[in-house]
Formats: sequence, C-alpha cells, structure tokens
Amino acid sequence: MLHVSQRLAVALALSIVVGCAVQPPVPPEPTPLRVKVFPGAQNLAHYVGLSKGMFAQHGLKVDLQFTTNSDELRNGLADGAFEIAHAAVDNAVAMVEMAGKDVVIVVGGDSGMNEFFVQPDIGSVADLRGRTVVVDAPNTAYALVAKKILLINGLNPGDYTVKPVGGTFLRLKAMNESKSNAASILNAPFSITATKQGMKSLGRAVDMIGPYQAGGAFVMRSWAQANGATLERYLAAYVEATRWALQPGNRAECVALLAERLKLPPDVADQTYQMLIDPKSGLAPDAKFNVEGFRNVLALRAEIEGQWGGKAPAPDRYLDLTFYDRALKHVGQ
Repeated sequence: MLHVSQRLAVALALSIVVGCAVQPPVPPEPTPLRVKVFPGAQNLAHYVGLSKGMFAQHGLKVDLQFTTNSDELRNGLADGAFEIAHAAVDNAVAMVEMAGKDVVIVVGGDSGMNEFFVQPDIGSVADLRGRTVVVDAPNTAYALVAKKILLINGLNPGDYTVKPVGGTFLRLKAMNESKSNAASILNAPFSITATKQGMKSLGRAVDMIGPYQAGGAFVMRSWAQANGATLERYLAAYVEATRWALQPGNRAECVALLAERLKLPPDVADQTYQMLIDPKSGLAPDAKFNVEGFRNVLALRAEIEGQWGGKAPAPDRYLDLTFYDRALKHVGQ
C-alpha cells in the first residue's frame, strides 16, 4: 500500500501528465515577409489583408514597405532588401532586359487607373510640344505609356522634355510646385486630388492605348523556387483580400481603410474606391494576370524603347503563374 505522501506525489504527477495532454499545440511562428509597393490606392488588397487578418490566417507576418521610385524598388529586390515587389510589372521586364536579373512575375493586380493629366493652360496633348513631362523613371512603365500617348498625338522624342521625379505622389507634387512641369500620368487618389486642384485629365490610358497590365507582383526566381510554399500562401491571402475588397457589401469598410491609410477626406476615398472597382481600369477579380494587357506592355517597350529589334517577345519569358494557380486551389476558384 502506498504511503499518503506517495499517493499525493502520484496524483500530482498524473495531473501534470493530463494537463499537458489537453494543452493545445503551440502555433508555429508566422513567416516574416517583406513586400515593397508604391504608396497608393492600388494597395487596397494589402490594406484589407493586414486589417482583416488574411495574411495572418495563412501564417504570414507581412511588412508592407513603401518605395519612392522604380530604381529603388528594382535595386532593393535584386539586393534582397525585401522578398516581393508589387508594382507596375514593366519593372520586372526592365530588370530582366536592362539589368540581367532573373525575375519572374507571379500574379496580376490592376490596370493602373492611369490618366494623362496636364496643367490648366494645356488644351490638348499636341500643346505639350516644347513642354516638360514628369515621369517616375524615363525608361519604364507609365513613362512609356506617356510617350506612347504623345506619339499617337504627333509628338516624337525631342519634341518635349522628360523629367524623372519618382512615384505618382512625387509627380503630382512636382506639378503643383511648378507650372513648367506640364503633364504626367497620374492614378487614384492623386488623380482626384489633381482635379480638385484645377488640373485636367485628357483621358484614361486604357482608352488611349488599349488594355494594359499595370500592377502585379514579381520576385527573384531563385527566391520563388526556394520558398514556393510561402509564396503560395501569400498569393492565396492576396486573392482572398482582393475578393473581400471587391464585395459591394464591404464598400464602407474599404472606403474607411483608404481614408485611414492614405489620409484622404471621405469623399476622395469614396471616389477612389469607385475607380478601384471599375472593371476596365481597376482591380482585377482574383488579381488575375491580363496576358493581353501584358502583350501591350511588351509592345510599348519594343516600340518606344526599340528593344528586341522592335518586335516584342512572348510573355512566357517573364512569367511563372504556377504559384498563383496552386494558390487558387487553396482558396477555391
């Protein structure tokens, strides 16, 4: 027979064993992931994913960082300063063709919501002869869009000056600071602010040059191959956040998020959201990649920059959508 003290020791030991058995497993630490973007409304899915917990639910701790210009974005991705760039996908093409970096585009996002804005004294695109057009970097993305719009309106390189100043918010700032900065490509919410400040839009880019794959995510191929599961979880969360953002019943919350994140008045935030849900130029359902729009991206680079002997290559060279396809299986199509 066990002594009283022995019985107590056995009981205590059993209680410890039972207690340990019913404890829930400790969840794994979330995977840190650095994502760099330009400030703007095109990041609505990121804001939603962070505030509503989509990224966390997929085991990710996303650090959303902002860039001021394309050079900073491209160099940072190549140097490993962050894992995912989410910006105009023409930057990925530029990294491959101009810097020799092995970069792949892994998802779409939006058509840019871009408009060609000018100072109040400009009556038409043709009036920009001898004037200055401000851009991010002179050899990529929306700068090429601006050059194409100028070209189809009779203005060739040399008929105007190209001035690189950085991202959209810096381009609007430059136009406000000097009327000599006569034109630029702007998107929401900066385009709405520009209108309120008396500048005028000469039209939407997609109406002037056709479909255009603007925003998307791109990564170093070696990182994607080594971190495929993490990338798939990121893309699954991003798709879920995009779906949530495009649900009509979530409009009020999305407008509030835009107002908070971008420091916008409620009316500007509401107009911005309306532009985001425009099927022609806003967020793509499920962040689907627009291959036709990307062919136009490549065609612009071939024509305006004279790359590839003026003949655009096949899109496959820059794409790896297999991670996206697998992510869709996780969230359901």
